[in-house]
Amino acid sequence: MINGFHETMVDSISPFQSTQLVNNKYENVLEHLDSGIMLFDHEGVVTFVNVQMAKLLEVSRAALTGCSLVNMLKHPELNRFKRKKILRIYRETIFHRKRYHELIDESGRHWLITVTYGDQLDGDILFSLKDVTDYKQIEQTAYQNDKLAMLGRISASIAHEIRNPLTAIRGFIQLLRPHLLQLGKDEYAKIILSEIDRANDIIYEFLNSSKPSAPQKTVLPVANLLKEVALLTESEALMKDCEIILVDNPDPLQVSIDVKQIKQVILNIIKNAMDAIQNVDNVRPGTIQIAVAKEGRYADILIADNGQGMDRHTLSRLFDPFFTTKESGTGLGLSVSYRIIKNHGGFIHVNSSQGEGTEFRISLPLVQK
Repeated sequence: MINGFHETMVDSISPFQSTQLVNNKYENVLEHLDSGIMLFDHEGVVTFVNVQMAKLLEVSRAALTGCSLVNMLKHPELNRFKRKKILRIYRETIFHRKRYHELIDESGRHWLITVTYGDQLDGDILFSLKDVTDYKQIEQTAYQNDKLAMLGRISASIAHEIRNPLTAIRGFIQLLRPHLLQLGKDEYAKIILSEIDRANDIIYEFLNSSKPSAPQKTVLPVANLLKEVALLTESEALMKDCEIILVDNPDPLQVSIDVKQIKQVILNIIKNAMDAIQNVDNVRPGTIQIAVAKEGRYADILIADNGQGMDRHTLSRLFDPFFTTKESGTGLGLSVSYRIIKNHGGFIHVNSSQGEGTEFRISLPLVQK
């Protein structure tokens, strides 16, 4: 009888131990997922936090477990930015019953928050947080390509139709100019011709942005290109009270590029930097630093200014066709630059903060020796 009782106890303990092992295994998997996970019970108390979520909040798991939302918001280790984001997530997901919410953190990374609640969790609420920055970048690239394709169709259909009458108008103004000179109104002709030329320049930008010509590549040291660009922009920079600083690099980094096109990109970025510096109302000297560095298989051309910088909205739309913050801008310069660098097999990135200046990084494939 005793032996039978012992066998019954062993049989009942064995499945319990097996279940416990499985539960521990699953909990260990959840703890070390690359997504952040936090579970609230039906009373709003945190019952589980995985390693990634604690790392993102920068608060220990032990300090979070057992906290209510109010306790969490009062936690001294939680910074103000995260408090605001948690309140917004609560409002969007719990109050407005939205199961998905996106946010951008202090470093500009994109996160997708998914909320699961209902009968399947017996009243508990599960929050999961996943980094979707790479997906957003792929989506933005596809969106950018669609916009450039649309711009190409629009440009091809209207540019020639506008240029033809402008050419005729310019010719007639030239014929009328002697008569205007006799009347003492030659400045009228100058203004009209200047505006026609400006309109033609805009049309040229349309045509160039719709389909930049195929690169006619030449192998040359990046340092030589940057020296030439610095000389070209030095006088204009002095007129706008800023200094061009060219940082020497003894490493002879060589790239295969269309010199005219890449020069157009760099000049456009430097001109934008000059405008950004000119709009800063302070006494600090304006500087534009140009440098080149090797980064893996690429030569990185860095153009950094100490101008007014950009907010996140401007930064997110910087390469969109027709987007500009200038009164007289067309919004095509940087979208054309984006296309040119892409056609060279390179990349262009921007880092900027308001009041702290802007840095453009142009990555071009190195010529393998």
